Amino acid sequence: MPEQKQELDPTHWLEKHGDVLFAHALRRLGNRDAAEEVVQETFLAALKGRDNYRQDGSEGAWLMGILKRKVIDALRARSQQATNVEDEDSLMANLFDANGHWSETAKRSGPLRLDSIERGEFRQILRECLRGLPPRQAAVFTLREIQEEPADNVCKELGITPSNLWVLMHRARLRLAECIKSRWSMGEA
Repeated sequence: MPEQKQELDPTHWLEKHGDVLFAHALRRLGNRDAAEEVVQETFLAALKGRDNYRQDGSEGAWLMGILKRKVIDALRARSQQATNVEDEDSLMANLFDANGHWSETAKRSGPLRLDSIERGEFRQILRECLRGLPPRQAAVFTLREIQEEPADNVCKELGITPSNLWVLMHRARLRLAECIKSRWSMGEA
C-alpha cells in the first residue's frame, strides 16, 4: 500500500507545534521575547516556503528544521552587536596579575563546587550569567558548549576564524566562572 503524502496545514501550526517550537527556542536563546520572535519568524518562513515542503517527512520536523536555522540566525545577530571591550579588560585585570598569573582575588574565590548545588539551581544561574555575556561570547558559548556544535560549524555560522572562536570561548568561560562563583557565594538561584 503506497504511503499517503502529508499536506501542510498552516491553520493549525500554532496549536499543533507552537509549544514544542517555543520550548526549543527558549532553551537555546534563554529569553522569552526572543523565543516568541523566532517562532513567529519560523511560521512566516514556513508559509512563504511551503512550496519547498517535500511531504516525505512530518510537518513538525520540517518546522523544527526551519526553527533551528532561525535560532542560529538570532544568535548570529546577537553576536554581531558591539561588545564592550572595557568590560573585558577590567575582567582580565581582576582575574590576572601583571604577569598573567591568577590574581589573589581569583585565587581566594576557590574552586567551583558543583556537588553542593542542585542541577536546577545551576541551570538557572548559568542562564542568568549567559544573559550577562557580550552577545558574541554568548552566541559562541551557546552554540559550542550547550548545543555542542562542532567548532568549524560555529565559525561558519558566525563568520569568525577558529582562533577568534577560541579567544571568545576563553573569555566567555572566564566571565561565566566569575559570575557563577559570585552568585553561588551570594546564595542566589
